[in-house]
Amino acid sequence: MIKKDGFKKVRLEKLFVSSPNTANSLLTMYGEEVTECISKNKNYQFFFSQTKTFDLIELEQLLQAVGWSRRPLRRVRKALDNSLLKVGLWQHDTRFPRLVGFARCTGDGIIDATVWDVAIHPVYQKLGLGKNLMSYILFNLKKMGISKVTLFADPGVVSFYKSQGWILEPKGNKCAFWYAN
Repeated sequence: MIKKDGFKKVRLEKLFVSSPNTANSLLTMYGEEVTECISKNKNYQFFFSQTKTFDLIELEQLLQAVGWSRRPLRRVRKALDNSLLKVGLWQHDTRFPRLVGFARCTGDGIIDATVWDVAIHPVYQKLGLGKNLMSYILFNLKKMGISKVTLFADPGVVSFYKSQGWILEPKGNKCAFWYAN
């Protein structure tokens, strides 16, 4: 797919907190790169983080919830360690934040990147979180200076990416492209 209209603005809110204690708590829980993600469900608060460590069992449960097969955890850890960008999306809870979304990117860090493993837990789909996750990824890749992004998507989710302006590759299978303007 090729992204027709270039980069769309990220629908993210700057982190607004009422007290320094709350801000420190969020930074401790999610890391320095914490960003609030707005959803259609105002009953929950969601946060993106690139620096919060993934619990591999929790990540495996998320990926199985979207129908993916098991992967050896040691290989998952190695894949995460070798990723250019890895993003978790957590439903906020002061005691136990829940991982509800994930994506990772590989690439050379200069020109090209590939998006892999985009997942939003089925309970949290249709809230705009997947679109915001993709916007967050593209925003951060663009900040790195990446001008060409490749995406591999299963046929069942191609319509999701088409709705965001991605165009299928010439054979119309699983591969998609996005170019920065």
